[in-house]
Amino acid sequence: MKKLIFIIFSLTCLITFSGCIPHSTDSTEVGIRTKKFSFFGKKGVEEKYYAPGSTYFFLPFINDWHTFDTKLQNLEMTFNTKSGDRKSRDDLLFKTIDGNDISLDVIIAYKIDPSKAPYILQNVAVDDASLRNKIVRTIARSKPRDIFGELTTEEFYVASKRDSQAHKAKEVLKEMLNPLGITVERVLTKDYRFNSKYQQAIEDKKVADQLVEKNKSAQHASLEEYKRKLEEAKGEVNGMIADVDGVYQKAKIEADVYYERQKLLAEAIMAEGIAEAKGIMEMNKAMESTGGEALVKLAIAEALQGKKIVLLPVSEGGMNLKTTNINQLIDTMGIKKLSER
Repeated sequence: MKKLIFIIFSLTCLITFSGCIPHSTDSTEVGIRTKKFSFFGKKGVEEKYYAPGSTYFFLPFINDWHTFDTKLQNLEMTFNTKSGDRKSRDDLLFKTIDGNDISLDVIIAYKIDPSKAPYILQNVAVDDASLRNKIVRTIARSKPRDIFGELTTEEFYVASKRDSQAHKAKEVLKEMLNPLGITVERVLTKDYRFNSKYQQAIEDKKVADQLVEKNKSAQHASLEEYKRKLEEAKGEVNGMIADVDGVYQKAKIEADVYYERQKLLAEAIMAEGIAEAKGIMEMNKAMESTGGEALVKLAIAEALQGKKIVLLPVSEGGMNLKTTNINQLIDTMGIKKLSER
């Protein structure tokens, strides 16, 4: 019996160590081992993952091996059949909140959490393709439709509005996919399209709006040019006013100087006249005194000095100039000849 047990144990060890096959992980992959049968411990999916870029050896038949890629992946859903995940139209179709049909190209950037790879294998998907197509794609095509459908038609033309809804979609998808071991990194929007007729109407409206804005700009430019010319004219007028004010101030100063000069001159003349009048008054007072008669006589004498004096005949106590022929009298007395000498 002991020999039989030893032989069985030896054969088991030989099979165990000689029959192992290698299982490898790529540089971005993690591995998950599933025990179908176990001599020791419980069977099933191990609650751990095997690190990237390594090789591990397990017995065949009693072990299963699965890998998941942990690098960042892009799920691209587009209108263009030559790009994106599928070779057919794959964009999101929905209505805006004001009722217009629209299609939108969307990119979902996601990756799996390595620590949750065993949970993904047990409860979500058995490989990357199933995880991508059955889980991420299904959820990413449903919820973002509702979120982007909250925008109006006009708001779709505003990049900041689309970015705001894309951020909201990312947060909602994270909340939904994180418990499944999937982390959503970004939600990006690309091209969008309306119904062809409505699209043409929108483009026509945009052209008309551009013309309106162009006319507004031209009007604004004309107004600014008018303001500029008005300011230039104001500057010229202010310059002319300043020049006239300068001439006026100069003339006023010259007039003030002339006035002050004439005022001083008048005051001097007045002072001189007053002084002269006072002198005359004083002289008159002096003349009224006793010595005044002597001064008058002296002045008369000085005035007659060197003059010829002619005595005229006086009759009846005086000469009657009213009846006397002066010319005849002069001829008679020879004074005329005397004056010719």
